[in-house]
Amino acid sequence: MPELPDVTVYIEALRERIVDHELKRVFVKGPFLLRSVAPPLSASFGKKVTEVRRIGKQIAIGLEGEVNLVLHLMIAGRLHWKTSAVKVGGRNALATFQFDNGTLLLTEAGTQRRAALRVVEGEAGLETLNAGGVEPLDCDLAAFAAALRAENHTLKRSLTDPHIFSGIGNAYSDEILHRAQLSPIAMTSKLSDEEIARLFEATRASLIEWTDRLREQSHGEFPEGVTAFRPEMAVHGRYGQPCPRCGAKVQRIRYAANETNYCAPCQTGGRLLADRALSRLMHEDWPKTLEELEAMKKERKDAV
Repeated sequence: MPELPDVTVYIEALRERIVDHELKRVFVKGPFLLRSVAPPLSASFGKKVTEVRRIGKQIAIGLEGEVNLVLHLMIAGRLHWKTSAVKVGGRNALATFQFDNGTLLLTEAGTQRRAALRVVEGEAGLETLNAGGVEPLDCDLAAFAAALRAENHTLKRSLTDPHIFSGIGNAYSDEILHRAQLSPIAMTSKLSDEEIARLFEATRASLIEWTDRLREQSHGEFPEGVTAFRPEMAVHGRYGQPCPRCGAKVQRIRYAANETNYCAPCQTGGRLLADRALSRLMHEDWPKTLEELEAMKKERKDAV
Protein backbone atom coordinates (compact mmCIF):
# COMPACT_ATOMS: atom_id res chain seq x y z
CA MET A 1 0.00 0.00 0.00
CA PRO A 2 1.44 3.41 -0.92
CA GLU A 3 2.26 5.21 2.33
CA LEU A 4 3.25 8.77 3.25
CA PRO A 5 6.51 8.93 1.22
CA ASP A 6 4.96 7.31 -1.89
CA VAL A 7 1.76 9.38 -1.70
CA THR A 8 3.76 12.58 -1.17
CA VAL A 9 5.77 11.99 -4.34
CA TYR A 10 2.58 11.12 -6.25
CA ILE A 11 1.02 14.38 -5.07
CA GLU A 12 4.05 16.47 -6.03
CA ALA A 13 3.98 14.94 -9.52
CA LEU A 14 0.24 15.57 -9.84
CA ARG A 15 0.54 19.19 -8.70
CA GLU A 16 3.06 19.86 -11.45
CA ARG A 17 0.78 18.37 -14.07
CA ILE A 18 -2.86 19.07 -13.24
CA VAL A 19 -3.18 22.16 -11.00
CA ASP A 20 -4.87 24.95 -13.03
CA HIS A 21 -5.81 22.42 -15.71
CA GLU A 22 -9.34 21.37 -16.60
CA LEU A 23 -10.69 17.92 -15.79
CA LYS A 24 -12.75 17.16 -18.86
CA ARG A 25 -14.18 13.79 -17.94
CA VAL A 26 -13.73 10.65 -15.84
CA PHE A 27 -14.36 7.17 -17.24
CA VAL A 28 -14.84 4.47 -14.61
CA LYS A 29 -14.44 0.85 -15.64
CA GLY A 30 -14.23 -0.83 -12.24
CA PRO A 31 -17.82 -1.33 -10.99
CA PHE A 32 -16.76 -1.15 -7.33
CA LEU A 33 -14.37 1.77 -7.61
CA LEU A 34 -16.81 4.65 -7.05
CA ARG A 35 -17.88 4.55 -3.39
CA SER A 36 -20.01 7.71 -3.17
CA VAL A 37 -23.33 8.90 -4.59
CA ALA A 38 -23.57 12.64 -3.96
CA PRO A 39 -22.23 14.82 -5.42
CA PRO A 40 -22.30 12.82 -8.66
CA LEU A 41 -19.01 12.16 -10.45
CA SER A 42 -20.22 14.39 -13.29
CA ALA A 43 -20.04 17.37 -10.89
CA SER A 44 -16.27 17.32 -11.41
CA PHE A 45 -16.39 17.50 -15.21
CA GLY A 46 -15.26 20.72 -16.88
CA LYS A 47 -13.71 22.18 -13.73
CA LYS A 48 -10.15 23.29 -13.09
CA VAL A 49 -7.99 21.68 -10.45
CA THR A 50 -7.23 24.08 -7.60
CA GLU A 51 -5.11 21.85 -5.35
CA VAL A 52 -3.85 18.33 -4.68
CA ARG A 53 -3.21 17.20 -1.12
CA ARG A 54 -2.79 14.19 1.11
CA ILE A 55 -5.35 12.91 3.61
CA GLY A 56 -3.66 10.04 5.41
CA LYS A 57 -2.81 7.64 2.57
CA GLN A 58 -5.44 9.18 0.29
CA ILE A 59 -4.96 11.65 -2.56
CA ALA A 60 -7.49 14.52 -2.68
CA ILE A 61 -7.87 16.45 -5.94
CA GLY A 62 -9.67 19.73 -5.28
CA LEU A 63 -11.64 21.33 -8.10
CA GLU A 64 -13.53 24.57 -8.62
CA GLY A 65 -16.82 24.76 -6.79
CA GLU A 66 -15.50 22.89 -3.74
CA VAL A 67 -15.75 19.49 -5.42
CA ASN A 68 -13.10 16.98 -4.38
CA LEU A 69 -12.09 13.66 -5.91
CA VAL A 70 -10.48 11.45 -3.28
CA LEU A 71 -8.48 8.40 -4.31
CA HIS A 72 -7.50 5.62 -1.92
CA LEU A 73 -5.10 3.28 -3.72
CA MET A 74 -5.25 0.64 -0.98
CA ILE A 75 -2.74 -2.21 -1.51
CA ALA A 76 -2.42 -2.59 -5.27
CA GLY A 77 -3.77 0.65 -6.76
CA ARG A 78 -1.30 2.68 -8.84
CA LEU A 79 -1.37 5.89 -10.88
CA HIS A 80 0.11 6.55 -14.31
CA TRP A 81 0.34 9.80 -16.29
CA LYS A 82 -0.11 9.67 -20.06
CA THR A 83 0.13 12.52 -22.53
CA SER A 84 -1.19 10.44 -25.44
CA ALA A 85 -4.73 9.10 -25.89
CA VAL A 86 -5.65 6.40 -23.38
CA LYS A 87 -8.47 3.86 -23.43
CA VAL A 88 -9.67 2.03 -20.35
CA GLY A 89 -8.47 -1.35 -21.53
CA GLY A 90 -6.78 -4.26 -19.81
CA ARG A 91 -7.99 -6.09 -16.74
CA ASN A 92 -5.99 -3.89 -14.34
CA ALA A 93 -7.35 -0.56 -15.63
CA LEU A 94 -10.05 0.90 -13.39
CA ALA A 95 -10.48 4.52 -14.50
CA THR A 96 -9.11 7.38 -16.58
CA PHE A 97 -9.16 11.03 -15.57
CA GLN A 98 -8.96 13.08 -18.75
CA PHE A 99 -7.43 16.53 -18.35
CA ASP A 100 -6.83 19.16 -21.01
CA ASN A 101 -3.12 18.29 -21.02
CA GLY A 102 -3.04 14.54 -20.41
CA THR A 103 -4.69 11.56 -18.77
CA LEU A 104 -4.32 10.07 -15.31
CA LEU A 105 -4.78 6.30 -15.41
CA LEU A 106 -5.72 4.31 -12.31
CA THR A 107 -4.84 0.62 -12.30
CA GLU A 108 -5.08 -2.10 -9.67
CA ALA A 109 -3.22 -5.41 -9.86
CA GLY A 110 -4.73 -8.68 -8.68
CA THR A 111 -8.31 -9.86 -8.51
CA GLN A 112 -9.42 -8.09 -5.34
CA ARG A 113 -10.76 -4.63 -6.06
CA ARG A 114 -10.05 -2.48 -3.00
CA ALA A 115 -9.08 0.87 -4.52
CA ALA A 116 -11.71 3.55 -3.96
CA LEU A 117 -12.80 6.82 -5.54
CA ARG A 118 -15.07 9.19 -3.64
CA VAL A 119 -16.58 12.53 -4.61
CA VAL A 120 -17.08 14.84 -1.64
CA GLU A 121 -18.02 18.47 -1.21
CA GLY A 122 -15.92 21.07 0.60
CA GLU A 123 -13.79 20.77 3.71
CA ALA A 124 -16.62 19.10 5.59
CA GLY A 125 -16.68 16.28 3.05
CA LEU A 126 -12.92 15.85 3.22
CA GLU A 127 -13.04 15.76 7.00
CA THR A 128 -15.35 12.74 6.92
CA LEU A 129 -12.54 10.80 5.20
CA ASN A 130 -9.86 11.88 7.67
CA ALA A 131 -9.20 9.23 10.32
CA GLY A 132 -7.74 11.93 12.55
CA GLY A 133 -4.29 10.57 13.22
CA VAL A 134 -1.41 12.88 14.11
CA GLU A 135 0.75 13.97 11.17
CA PRO A 136 4.16 12.48 12.09
CA LEU A 137 6.15 15.12 10.20
CA ASP A 138 4.16 18.08 11.52
CA CYS A 139 3.91 17.27 15.24
CA ASP A 140 6.44 17.82 18.01
CA LEU A 141 7.69 15.20 20.48
CA ALA A 142 5.01 16.04 23.05
CA ALA A 143 2.15 15.54 20.56
CA PHE A 144 3.78 12.36 19.27
CA ALA A 145 4.12 10.95 22.79
CA ALA A 146 0.56 11.91 23.70
CA ALA A 147 -0.83 10.11 20.64
CA LEU A 148 1.30 7.04 21.35
CA ARG A 149 0.26 6.84 25.00
CA ALA A 150 -3.43 7.60 24.47
CA GLU A 151 -4.16 3.86 24.23
CA ASN A 152 -2.14 0.78 25.12
CA HIS A 153 -1.26 -1.14 21.96
CA THR A 154 1.78 -2.80 20.44
CA LEU A 155 4.10 -0.38 18.67
CA LYS A 156 3.39 -2.00 15.31
CA ARG A 157 -0.34 -1.51 15.71
CA SER A 158 -0.02 2.06 16.99
CA LEU A 159 2.23 3.18 14.15
CA THR A 160 -0.08 1.69 11.51
CA ASP A 161 -3.37 2.85 13.05
CA PRO A 162 -4.63 5.85 11.00
CA HIS A 163 -6.55 7.09 14.05
CA ILE A 164 -3.22 7.47 15.88
CA PHE A 165 -0.70 8.37 13.16
CA SER A 166 -1.43 9.51 9.64
CA GLY A 167 0.15 7.93 6.58
CA ILE A 168 2.25 5.12 8.11
CA GLY A 169 1.59 1.53 7.05
CA ASN A 170 3.12 -1.91 7.17
CA ALA A 171 6.30 -1.17 5.22
CA TYR A 172 7.56 2.02 6.82
CA SER A 173 6.55 0.95 10.32
CA ASP A 174 9.01 -1.95 9.97
CA GLU A 175 11.73 0.46 8.86
CA ILE A 176 10.95 2.93 11.65
CA LEU A 177 11.05 0.28 14.38
CA HIS A 178 14.31 -1.14 13.07
CA ARG A 179 15.90 2.32 13.04
CA ALA A 180 14.63 2.97 16.58
CA GLN A 181 15.80 -0.50 17.69
CA LEU A 182 12.44 -1.25 19.26
CA SER A 183 10.37 -4.43 19.23
CA PRO A 184 7.18 -4.38 17.12
CA ILE A 185 5.30 -6.01 19.99
CA ALA A 186 6.50 -3.63 22.72
CA MET A 187 3.49 -2.13 24.51
CA THR A 188 3.16 1.62 24.30
CA SER A 189 2.30 1.97 27.98
CA LYS A 190 5.66 0.47 28.94
CA LEU A 191 7.87 2.70 26.81
CA SER A 192 10.27 5.03 28.57
CA ASP A 193 10.58 8.70 27.66
CA GLU A 194 13.93 7.92 26.04
CA GLU A 195 12.41 5.15 23.90
CA ILE A 196 9.57 7.40 22.75
CA ALA A 197 12.05 10.14 21.85
CA ARG A 198 14.07 7.57 19.90
CA LEU A 199 10.95 6.40 18.09
CA PHE A 200 9.95 9.99 17.30
CA GLU A 201 13.33 10.72 15.72
CA ALA A 202 13.33 7.41 13.85
CA THR A 203 9.85 8.10 12.48
CA ARG A 204 10.78 11.52 11.18
CA ALA A 205 14.14 10.39 9.81
CA SER A 206 12.70 7.33 8.02
CA LEU A 207 9.80 9.17 6.40
CA ILE A 208 11.92 12.15 5.32
CA GLU A 209 14.73 9.93 4.03
CA TRP A 210 12.38 7.76 1.99
CA THR A 211 10.43 10.71 0.61
CA ASP A 212 13.70 12.29 -0.55
CA ARG A 213 14.91 8.99 -1.97
CA LEU A 214 11.71 8.32 -3.93
CA ARG A 215 11.65 11.90 -5.16
CA GLU A 216 15.22 11.53 -6.42
CA GLN A 217 14.50 8.15 -8.03
CA SER A 218 11.62 9.59 -10.07
CA HIS A 219 14.01 12.12 -11.70
CA GLY A 220 11.22 14.63 -12.19
CA GLU A 221 9.10 12.11 -14.11
CA PHE A 222 5.79 10.72 -12.94
CA PRO A 223 6.61 8.02 -10.34
CA GLU A 224 6.32 4.50 -11.69
CA GLY A 225 7.24 1.25 -10.02
CA VAL A 226 5.68 2.27 -6.69
CA THR A 227 6.04 -0.70 -4.36
CA ALA A 228 6.18 -1.57 -0.67
CA PHE A 229 9.23 -3.76 -1.25
CA ARG A 230 12.51 -2.05 -2.08
CA PRO A 231 16.01 -3.55 -1.98
CA GLU A 232 17.33 -0.55 -0.03
CA MET A 233 15.00 -1.25 2.90
CA ALA A 234 16.59 -2.50 6.09
CA VAL A 235 14.09 -5.19 7.10
CA HIS A 236 10.72 -4.88 5.35
CA GLY A 237 10.28 -7.67 2.82
CA ARG A 238 13.78 -8.96 3.58
CA TYR A 239 13.01 -12.11 5.56
CA GLY A 240 16.07 -14.33 5.78
CA GLN A 241 18.42 -11.68 4.47
CA PRO A 242 21.15 -10.03 6.59
CA CYS A 243 20.33 -7.05 8.77
CA PRO A 244 22.37 -4.08 7.50
CA ARG A 245 23.25 -3.14 11.08
CA CYS A 246 24.33 -6.43 12.65
CA GLY A 247 24.27 -9.04 9.88
CA ALA A 248 21.78 -11.38 11.58
CA LYS A 249 18.99 -12.82 9.44
CA VAL A 250 15.82 -10.75 9.31
CA GLN A 251 12.87 -12.50 10.94
CA ARG A 252 9.11 -12.18 10.48
CA ILE A 253 5.73 -12.51 12.14
CA ARG A 254 2.99 -13.52 9.71
CA TYR A 255 -0.66 -12.66 10.19
CA ALA A 256 -3.52 -12.61 7.69
CA ALA A 257 -2.14 -11.16 4.43
CA ASN A 258 0.60 -9.15 6.16
CA GLU A 259 3.87 -9.80 7.87
CA THR A 260 6.09 -7.84 10.22
CA ASN A 261 9.82 -7.99 9.57
CA TYR A 262 12.37 -7.31 12.30
CA CYS A 263 15.91 -8.02 13.44
CA ALA A 264 16.02 -10.00 16.68
CA PRO A 265 19.47 -8.85 17.94
CA CYS A 266 18.74 -5.20 17.12
CA GLN A 267 15.13 -5.00 18.28
CA THR A 268 14.17 -7.78 20.70
CA GLY A 269 17.37 -8.58 22.56
CA GLY A 270 17.85 -11.65 20.37
CA ARG A 271 14.45 -13.15 21.23
CA LEU A 272 12.40 -14.63 18.40
CA LEU A 273 8.81 -13.42 18.30
CA ALA A 274 6.19 -16.11 17.90
CA ASP A 275 4.92 -16.51 14.36
CA ARG A 276 1.21 -17.15 14.91
CA ALA A 277 0.86 -19.90 12.32
CA LEU A 278 4.04 -21.82 13.14
CA SER A 279 4.04 -21.29 16.91
CA ARG A 280 0.50 -22.68 17.17
CA LEU A 281 1.70 -25.76 15.31
CA MET A 282 4.93 -26.23 17.26
CA HIS A 283 3.82 -25.10 20.74
CA GLU A 284 6.72 -25.57 23.19
CA ASP A 285 9.07 -26.58 20.35
CA TRP A 286 8.99 -23.03 18.98
CA PRO A 287 12.60 -21.68 19.21
CA LYS A 288 13.15 -18.71 21.49
CA THR A 289 16.45 -17.44 20.07
CA LEU A 290 18.25 -17.27 16.74
CA GLU A 291 20.70 -19.88 18.00
CA GLU A 292 17.84 -22.30 18.73
CA LEU A 293 16.31 -21.58 15.35
CA GLU A 294 19.56 -22.29 13.50
CA ALA A 295 20.09 -25.46 15.56
CA MET A 296 16.57 -26.64 14.70
CA LYS A 297 17.17 -25.99 10.99
CA LYS A 298 20.47 -27.91 11.16
CA GLU A 299 18.79 -30.88 12.85
CA ARG A 300 16.12 -31.00 10.14
CA LYS A 301 18.74 -30.73 7.41
CA ASP A 302 20.85 -33.52 8.96
CA ALA A 303 17.73 -35.69 9.32
CA VAL A 304 17.07 -35.36 5.59
